[in-house]
Amino acid sequence: MHSSVLTTVLLPIALAVIMLGLGLSLTFADFARVIGAPRAVGTALACQLVLMPALCLALLALTGADPDTAVGMLLLAASPGGTLAAVYSHLARGDIALNITLTAVNSLISVVTLPLVMWGVTRHYVGHAHNIGLQPQGVVTLIATVVLPVALGMALRRLRPGLAQTLGQAVRIVSLIVLVVVVVGAILQNAEQLGRSLGSVLPLTAAFSVLNLVIGYWVPRLARVERLQAVASSMEIGIHNGALAVTIALSPALLNMPAAAVTPAIYSLVAFITAAVAASLLARRSRTLPVMEPASST
Repeated sequence: MHSSVLTTVLLPIALAVIMLGLGLSLTFADFARVIGAPRAVGTALACQLVLMPALCLALLALTGADPDTAVGMLLLAASPGGTLAAVYSHLARGDIALNITLTAVNSLISVVTLPLVMWGVTRHYVGHAHNIGLQPQGVVTLIATVVLPVALGMALRRLRPGLAQTLGQAVRIVSLIVLVVVVVGAILQNAEQLGRSLGSVLPLTAAFSVLNLVIGYWVPRLARVERLQAVASSMEIGIHNGALAVTIALSPALLNMPAAAVTPAIYSLVAFITAAVAASLLARRSRTLPVMEPASST
């Protein structure tokens, strides 16, 4: 996989603009409501940190995946949710504040869990363990592309509600256009590498993507989490931070396994499609349901 101005400059800018738009739609009351629903947060994190990596292992054993593919898949499964989860949750009429909370909390937890998971994975599949430490650049990127834009948007919403409403629609349109340009450019630039791996990796990533979305919705629902939060959980678990997984796999200072970067890259492309379909179906169902939801039990 190749890096370029598209992926190293424009994509972070696009994500920051998207998160600014989301911040413009949020209030502090949204987060207070999420903090008051620990069952939703706990169930989603349990799925993301325990259940889905375990299912990923089972899927790899069932398909007999090669070591590079297995390492890439488990690296992806251990990565936190991607920032785009909140965008898809917005389209699916989910609880955006829950998405942002889950992304932030899981990103902090992954500082510990991701190195441990990858140590065990590489020891098992490659024969020797790789140690992955916390990279300061990753923390800075998370703050710059997620925390600060959301905080700025929320501040504008609180201090200048009229301006926030005007900017909200424009920011949403511009950010989606830039994001489409970045994704299409990245696909074209890496078409040859992606094409060679599609036959073996595409079915595996598609199956895992669908499992993430389905389980991410129904496990919380079975745990009596209210529907809007289950929608957010589905999008959060379905859209992993593929960019983080690819970066770790490519970096000579970390895994230095370029072949392992192919799987999370393909998953990210597949997830754009599967999550879009899931968001459309969930949004359509939302319009057919009564407005009132039963309160979740905490």
